[in-house]
Amino acid sequence: MAVKKEAFGTMPDGREISLYTITNENGLSASFTDLGAIWVKMMVPDKNGVMDDVLLGYDDGDGYLVNGPHMGSVVGRIANRTGNACFHLGGKTYTLGKNDGENNLHSGPDYFDKRLWIGTASGEDTVAFFLESPDGDQGFPGNAKISVKYTLTAENTVEITYISCCDQDTPMNLTNHAYFNLGGHKSGSVLNHRVQIHADMFTPSSADSIPTGEILMVEKTPMDFRTLKSIGAEIGSDYVQLTQAKGYDHNWCLNHIPGVYALSATAVEENSGRAMDVYTDLPGVQFYTANWLGGEKGKDGAVYEDRDAFCFETQMYPDAVNKPQFASPVISANTTHISKTGYHFYIGK
Repeated sequence: MAVKKEAFGTMPDGREISLYTITNENGLSASFTDLGAIWVKMMVPDKNGVMDDVLLGYDDGDGYLVNGPHMGSVVGRIANRTGNACFHLGGKTYTLGKNDGENNLHSGPDYFDKRLWIGTASGEDTVAFFLESPDGDQGFPGNAKISVKYTLTAENTVEITYISCCDQDTPMNLTNHAYFNLGGHKSGSVLNHRVQIHADMFTPSSADSIPTGEILMVEKTPMDFRTLKSIGAEIGSDYVQLTQAKGYDHNWCLNHIPGVYALSATAVEENSGRAMDVYTDLPGVQFYTANWLGGEKGKDGAVYEDRDAFCFETQMYPDAVNKPQFASPVISANTTHISKTGYHFYIGK
């Protein structure tokens, strides 16, 4: 195994953007950039041994400096949506940017994925990225230190470790927004992929995609992925959660004990034979079917259309900072918080 570092572009102020590629003993490789700690590429063999990149994305740093869909991005401090773009903590009200109607999405508009992180290779299988987020950054309290560590194991798993610490109590809900297509990033619709999510319940949303605060059973709804089911099987159902979101874009409440690293979701693409298992210690996963790509120009001359990818974004529940019935995303001052998510690639049966 080895880590290769190469130039990947320049920031507007002239600083160099780098790309780090880890290759394991099986020939799989994963590439990451210090721009936004973004996961850029994932080369995986199909059932015939043919390698292909299963991540949607861009050719160079210039593409990721725009990156409206946040492909491969680390998003935070709060990933997903915050209702009314504000929250209350310690007797104070904190206001975020309104970049999704009246709400906030991914703590923008000053996103983490448009910043140059400090990148370091560690050994032959790991790359780590570090970012300092000062008090008041994006509207959040406290000086936060954040690191994201990517490891490509000999077992063909990309392990992501999120480490954060802040000198004040602050919400922290980091995730990776990778867009997967196991047929290859240029292979078109993912509606033929079969998906399983180990969750008996999900959090329904209102028309603006903010959770209502309810937790509903998936049984007898199109949200039921407790056994492998094609993404396209019920995505067109006349079910209000799907019609208002233009597809799947919801949080599933994972069955495992929060804090315990466990199998949480699976995706299988039969034509290529590629499969992926998702492990996490977080309580939720956002399953998103790329409902708004709409002709996004990507790498290798690809044009990505709606539903040409899917995301499994492990997370605390959306808008949990405003929903006391959900587990709190607030981390305590001067306490190191660590979370781990893994994406395991293999040939399915």
